[in-house]
Amino acid sequence: MHVLFVHQNFPAQFGHIARFLTDQHGYRCSFISEKPAAKDGQFERIQYQPTGGATEQNHPCTRTFENQIWHSQAVFDTLSNRPDIQPDLIVGHSGFVSTLFLRELYDCPIINYFEYFYRTRDSDMDFRHDLPVSEPTALLRARARNATLLLDLENCDAGYSPTDWQRARLPKEFQPKLSTIFDGLDESIWKPIANPRRQVGSWKIPSDMKVVTYVSRGMESMRGFDIFMKLAQRLCQDRQDVVFFVVGEDRVAYGGDLRFTEGKTFKQWVLANAQYDLSRILFTGRVSAMDLANLFSVSDLHVYLTAPFVLSWSLMDALSCGATVLASDTGPVQEMVQHEKNGLLVDFFDVDAMAQMAHRVLDDPQAAAPLGTAAREMILDKYTMQKCLPQMVDLYRSVLDP
Repeated sequence: MHVLFVHQNFPAQFGHIARFLTDQHGYRCSFISEKPAAKDGQFERIQYQPTGGATEQNHPCTRTFENQIWHSQAVFDTLSNRPDIQPDLIVGHSGFVSTLFLRELYDCPIINYFEYFYRTRDSDMDFRHDLPVSEPTALLRARARNATLLLDLENCDAGYSPTDWQRARLPKEFQPKLSTIFDGLDESIWKPIANPRRQVGSWKIPSDMKVVTYVSRGMESMRGFDIFMKLAQRLCQDRQDVVFFVVGEDRVAYGGDLRFTEGKTFKQWVLANAQYDLSRILFTGRVSAMDLANLFSVSDLHVYLTAPFVLSWSLMDALSCGATVLASDTGPVQEMVQHEKNGLLVDFFDVDAMAQMAHRVLDDPQAAAPLGTAAREMILDKYTMQKCLPQMVDLYRSVLDP
């Protein structure tokens, strides 16, 4: 059995399932991506290279579609020149590249992974009402960005999303062919560490200091970086026994923050607009998975904030490590965190309530520890690779032998 995975990146969401298929079921798995061609362990990695893309002459609302078509054409052309690649199943991420054209090359089932369907109301686009509103063109462009997803929804034999919340955002008429299957956490990495190192890089954490953590791919409004900084500022003023570790890069990964930051990154813009004690708010940059698991195990309180958008892996990692989590009471989070059961939920904008909950945890971390224990149990019950990957295999088999 040969499965071909299609994604701009490698291995992206498909690394765990590809290894599971090869190791446990004897499947052959190949990847086509923009990454250089290579034999990567048991996988062949095939490189595609777009020969064009959107330009300023394209209408702003069509540029995403234009880029996706160039990527999809490149995938088709590359595989057309590889007659030895004859998959029994195609699995693709519907985002930067589409599986649509592969119908003309292969007579096999296609499964698509659907991560996010853009909407302009009750969504990430209108959630941050405290910041400058999006220009009309941005709203129009968001609607047009769904074009390839809609084509893939019609074209695929089956699809899936990682959470119920993300699946529910897809058009109702396609939901009968969609499943909810999480990618699967490696609990051998994301687990509580009994005696974690009280050190992050060159920073040594005194034994009498409490630790608050914040993790995000980029420092941006979508993930509430500015709200977190207000919380950190408040806690620094109120108490001397706390230090903050901010993990992530100084960039905007999602959203349109740069439209109002006057040439600064969002982090620079936030720091320029208030006074912060940067001797106690420490920016680590990116860290390894093992170091992050150690930091979650040191953390007395992990803060996760998000607009209604794709759920971050960092939240799931923190829950799996048994961290006490204080999170925004927004749609994607509510699926994972139940208030006072396996974490704490608070209004995204209510820094006062956030600070009160944070003080409660920091005053007595041991009293809050059962929340982290329950979070770990939830992950083990539903979201590990051992739980999720067999569900994915069942989905694959359902289209191979309907």
